[in-house]
Amino acid sequence: MHQVPLFLLFSLLSLKFFILSVSATNSLIYGGCSQLRFSPGTPYESNVNSLFTSLVNSASVSNFKISTSGSTQTNVVYGLFQCEGDLSNSICKDCVTSAVSQLKTICPQATGGVIQIEGCFVKYDNISFFGVDDKTEVSKRCGPSIGYNSDVLNRRDAALASLTAANGQYFRGGGSGSVQGVAQCVQDLSVSQCQDCLVEASGRLRSECETSTWGDMFLGKCYIRYVDRDQHHSRTDDEDVDKTLAITIGVITGVILLIIFLSSLSKICNKKGGK
Repeated sequence: MHQVPLFLLFSLLSLKFFILSVSATNSLIYGGCSQLRFSPGTPYESNVNSLFTSLVNSASVSNFKISTSGSTQTNVVYGLFQCEGDLSNSICKDCVTSAVSQLKTICPQATGGVIQIEGCFVKYDNISFFGVDDKTEVSKRCGPSIGYNSDVLNRRDAALASLTAANGQYFRGGGSGSVQGVAQCVQDLSVSQCQDCLVEASGRLRSECETSTWGDMFLGKCYIRYVDRDQHHSRTDDEDVDKTLAITIGVITGVILLIIFLSSLSKICNKKGGK
């Protein structure tokens, strides 16, 4: 019987779940680019690269950073990053590194760009946007509707109310029963600007996602999200686990069959060579 080394199976499993973990944390929510472009090899390009390096390095010690790069008005670059408030420094840095890499890909040579991925937010421009309110709706996602259920809707409304309570915090988590949520403002806003942004986002989320089991509303400088775990997890988590397990088993099975085939082929070749 052909045996597959145990370390190989362990390595495959570790690699599989590592890839799933990273993709879940760094998946793209939205991105956008300025229409203006800079020329390669210019001081502005150098300043953009310096800014990105500064943001990534700062993410190892802080979850928010404002930075500028450049000495003259014609080539100065303004930028910032922010990680979700409950991320560790190491995860924050990994997230910002991924965000910057993706931003370079989707906005090559753009004088400005913005990206929100799961876990962090990065923005840069040739015009200062620090402290400027932005309630533009940039991304909305709604889960499947469960129809009108007063108990669920009351819990949803209570959860959103807890997230929009005027507590002076930029990152907020809370909920009501099975409905849990999270909200965050970019920290260059004032406390009052943050509060106004979250109230606006909450109102839009309620009206646009209505009876959804989960919903996300991202405005230019804040976001608010909720999920009914009783409804959402029962429908999606089992499906995700089944898909993950099926893919993992498929990968391992394929490798095992390949090893058996190569082993058999090697024996046949050895027999022919010995004749």
